[in-house]
Amino acid sequence: MNKQIVKTLSLVALTGAFMAASTIATFAENDGIAPGSPAGTWTGAVSVNEHAVPFQLELSGIGDSVHGVFVNGKERSASSSGSYSQGHLILHFDYYANTLDATLKDGTLTGTFSGRGKSIPMTALLNDKQPVADANAPHIAGVWDVAVENGAKGEHSWKLRVRQNGALVDAVIERIDGDTGNLYGAWRNGAFEVSHFTAAGPSFAVLQPQPDGNLKLQTAAHGGGLQSFSARRVPAVRQVVLEGADDPLHHTYLKNPDEPLAFRFPDLNGKLVANTDPQFKDKVLIVSIGGSWCPNCHDEAPFLEELYRKYHSRGLEIVDLSFEEESQLQNPVRLRAVIQRYGLTYPVLIAGTPDQLNEKIQHVANLNCWPTTFFVGKDGLVKAIHTGYAGPATGEDNRKLQDEITLQLEGLLAERGSRAHATSIQVAKAQ
Repeated sequence: MNKQIVKTLSLVALTGAFMAASTIATFAENDGIAPGSPAGTWTGAVSVNEHAVPFQLELSGIGDSVHGVFVNGKERSASSSGSYSQGHLILHFDYYANTLDATLKDGTLTGTFSGRGKSIPMTALLNDKQPVADANAPHIAGVWDVAVENGAKGEHSWKLRVRQNGALVDAVIERIDGDTGNLYGAWRNGAFEVSHFTAAGPSFAVLQPQPDGNLKLQTAAHGGGLQSFSARRVPAVRQVVLEGADDPLHHTYLKNPDEPLAFRFPDLNGKLVANTDPQFKDKVLIVSIGGSWCPNCHDEAPFLEELYRKYHSRGLEIVDLSFEEESQLQNPVRLRAVIQRYGLTYPVLIAGTPDQLNEKIQHVANLNCWPTTFFVGKDGLVKAIHTGYAGPATGEDNRKLQDEITLQLEGLLAERGSRAHATSIQVAKAQ
């Protein structure tokens, strides 16, 4: 085994926190790799903005039946299909249109993780050991308020949640458009470097305690560059009411609340579906703006399907307006994979490309987040607009959001007739 590779990976594989342990079969070959199979647990790292993002990849099967799983704590991101032949490994993650293409040689797995016009070099070793965390880790568990001045979506603050077990932490950053998902890490070299590598790709953040008790948060920006922020701990007595300056019910608004939310787009079979269709008359309608490339939209989709199955017989309709890249518009294989993965039975329409969002959805201001969800009453008018989605990684915030949406939905369904005017939460610009 190449000593330089071992040394490099030992330096960059900074986190192994909470990664599920696996029982690895004993193979006949000296390097532990069975002939004709890459099966085992591979540990490696990729570089994102010069920061190491470790990954753990479990492989099983042979030939055209190879199966791969990225492991992050208790979370598992499985491949859709895979193959292995003569040292060449291919794993497809269709529900994000990403592909792992690697070569196994001299006990090292080397290749790329590619999708959406990006290709990330990656290297991994079989059963490589994770570095031990440093001693005397400071206590950073709790909720932190991250000051953001004029963020990418016009936001002013983020919420950082940290859970901690000794030197090990997992964290999640909540923004106006959703959350980062769980990021795992350990205390090393004066900071907690937290990250994950899923089917959607890598993500990371650095949490560095400061002498004044605050945290310095460094993470990748939407455009790919690095951003640094200051975070202050929120006292426990304030955590239940922490709203910050950014309210997802007030971020996006209608230019004229008395106009219906108009749409007319094709489904995957080419059939045009419009808000004026008879199937929506006198019905409560949820319209979700999303895209199959969007992790927060993936988080929202199973919940919307749950609502649809529970309330459809009572008059609920749901429509997803999906904005896809040009290549996916021609053949929306990723969108089909998402529909299959989550068992979606409500209509999914192809609305255009992401840069056409405001062109295609007119009369809506500050519409810049995926997902954005509109709640339409039986009278055809929008009653509430929710920006972003707090996914399962946010814990109690996810449960609270689902409860609030369910309560709002039941209130709209209880209204009688098309002339009913349910109370709107805030769909016009705040004065």
